Amino acid sequence: MPSRREFLQTSAAATAGLALSTLPGRGLFAAEDAEPLWTISCTEYSLHRMIGAKKLDNLDYAAFVKKTFDIGAVEYWNRPFMAKAKDAKYIGEMKQRADDAGVKGTCILIDGEGDLGHPEVAQRESAVEKHKKWVEAAKTLGCDSIRVNARTNGKLPYEEQLEHAVDGLTRLSKWSADLEMAIIVENHGGLSSNGKWLAEVMATVDLDNCGTLPDFGNFHGYDRYQGVKETMPYAKLVSAKAHDFDDEGNETKTDYLKMMEIVVDSGYRGYVGIEFEGRKMPEVEGVKRTKALLEKVHAELVSA
Repeated sequence: MPSRREFLQTSAAATAGLALSTLPGRGLFAAEDAEPLWTISCTEYSLHRMIGAKKLDNLDYAAFVKKTFDIGAVEYWNRPFMAKAKDAKYIGEMKQRADDAGVKGTCILIDGEGDLGHPEVAQRESAVEKHKKWVEAAKTLGCDSIRVNARTNGKLPYEEQLEHAVDGLTRLSKWSADLEMAIIVENHGGLSSNGKWLAEVMATVDLDNCGTLPDFGNFHGYDRYQGVKETMPYAKLVSAKAHDFDDEGNETKTDYLKMMEIVVDSGYRGYVGIEFEGRKMPEVEGVKRTKALLEKVHAELVSA
């Protein structure tokens, strides 16, 4: 008897012949009578070269994603508006433009605001304070979370790094709970790229509004499929990392069918954010190819 995976692969041709309909605002295809397994969103870092070259302004980002890719949800990145977190007028303009375009903000990815797992208590507390303004900005933008890094001192023993990360995340998550905002951690270097360690951090924090953002890449030698499987029980968002594609449209580093089976089998039914990081093609083309791959895999899984 063929395995589920073999069945999915051999049924792909038949799937292409099915009548498919677009789900408004969801940016994916599914059989008309089927519930979507996930909803595609787009992460701002996918367009960071365009933004850095002044070809795309942060204020225009949400509308650009909707017009160019027909994607109705976005993850923001704090770098393009680093000095604007407390600028109510600017954040309000971002929200209004996104609303006008029919785009939902899901999360702000936060970098450069200190280490939440710093070995020194004062530094951890400082990092927590610096992140609070982004929680408030994300709330105003209609997002559900901010993505943080569980960064600490990589030279310390495993358990000490865990202890420090747990402390910083617990402090920020407890503060954010009153705003009904989640604090989510991406596998993003150091021990956070160890799925077992990150899952242990989540289990130790043990707060409903503290979770993970599993990224298909960023595991740095740790098995990516195992890492995603270990962190999916705590996932509140998923990052579909892509770099390059073969002639059949498959990502060259990640087996998307295998990976999305792991995501779906975990029970997750939320946003899957496109994060294109390749340099062999324009960013717009990379996002489009990643979206097409996610749609193809979704159709295969739905048909099964």
